[in-house]
Amino acid sequence: MPTNQELVQRAQAVLFQNYRTQPIALVRGEGTWVWDADGKRYLDFIGGIATVSVGHANPRVREALVEQSKLLWHASNLYVTEPQVILAEKLTKASTSLKRAFFCNSGTEANEAMIKLARHWHVVKGAPERIEILCFHNSFHGRTMGSLAATGQPKYQQGFGPLPQGFRFLDFGNFEQLEQAVTPQTCAVMLEPLQGEAGVMPAPRGYLARVRELCTRHGAIMLLDEVQTGMGRTGKLFAHQHDGFEPDAMSLAKGIAGGVPLGALMAREELAKVFTPGTHASTFGGNPLATAAASAVIDLLQAGLLERVQRAGERFGQKLAALAQKTPRVQGERGLGLLRALLLSEDLATKVVARARDLGLLVNAIGERVVRVAPPLTVSDDEIDRAAGLLGEAVAQA
Repeated sequence: MPTNQELVQRAQAVLFQNYRTQPIALVRGEGTWVWDADGKRYLDFIGGIATVSVGHANPRVREALVEQSKLLWHASNLYVTEPQVILAEKLTKASTSLKRAFFCNSGTEANEAMIKLARHWHVVKGAPERIEILCFHNSFHGRTMGSLAATGQPKYQQGFGPLPQGFRFLDFGNFEQLEQAVTPQTCAVMLEPLQGEAGVMPAPRGYLARVRELCTRHGAIMLLDEVQTGMGRTGKLFAHQHDGFEPDAMSLAKGIAGGVPLGALMAREELAKVFTPGTHASTFGGNPLATAAASAVIDLLQAGLLERVQRAGERFGQKLAALAQKTPRVQGERGLGLLRALLLSEDLATKVVARARDLGLLVNAIGERVVRVAPPLTVSDDEIDRAAGLLGEAVAQA
């Protein structure tokens, strides 16, 4: 088998160099652990950026993939396939009012579809002038042109203009500013329940429910990006369920199929109806393999794993917060469920990530003062304690 160094060198010779790839090549995973090409074992506390929701090589998901692979890999959406129908039934049953599902391949595709759906709704309803979508600074919705235009981080947009027009940015959590920004041209409000790429920033308590009421009052569409927060990551199947309201449409991806590429858009019945044949499509979207995997994931989540995530998230938050008592380099922590951030008081995040990797722990830096952690939802208490201890060592040694 090639070594880490050999695989890294081969990758550098043939792949686009648009990622800050760490100098290891992963070859195997099991549960919360992964192994590199040199045989070193790591606790994976970034989980494919919150995608490996039920652990690496989860037996239930693997069985679903193997069994479906014996039957049908792909048919396109020219035909009905049972795994897609089953998954849609499970997702819509889990929501109070989002009763239609559209499947694609990623979060950015789901957000692109969601933007198109909101715009097309107003066209169909005879108000084509309602094109402006209110978005938020520090948000992240993807890298296609539409989702990038809705992303409130200029660093991702530089060099790709002109971007699609009709997106205005506000301060996340400032309800009064949002209320004043709504006009007769407002199409929708698009936001995340928790801004993951901004450094794991939860919405203020009660804010999302107020946004819901504001959208209802003005006939605007509430678009919720749950790509990172959905599918159990925060301890509820969907993060907005913590606040007891329903959006008009919601995007899902990342952990939905346990690491197999899949995205989804869910919407209210009346909103979904405006996507008629020809208005939107995805060749690979909802293919039988991905939807079979996702169906196994949702079964696991609803069989007691959500409650486990709530307890594990509280434990992990306490362990991370305790690091602030041990060193002035740590300011504290924030997050929800098993999507959390360790906050640093110095510009050390990239050094902490590198040192943690050396110690056998994989985490992720957001900027220079935030370390993001998003382990598989199946993580054990012992693994949480071990990861917190290794993080503390990494901070001390960085």
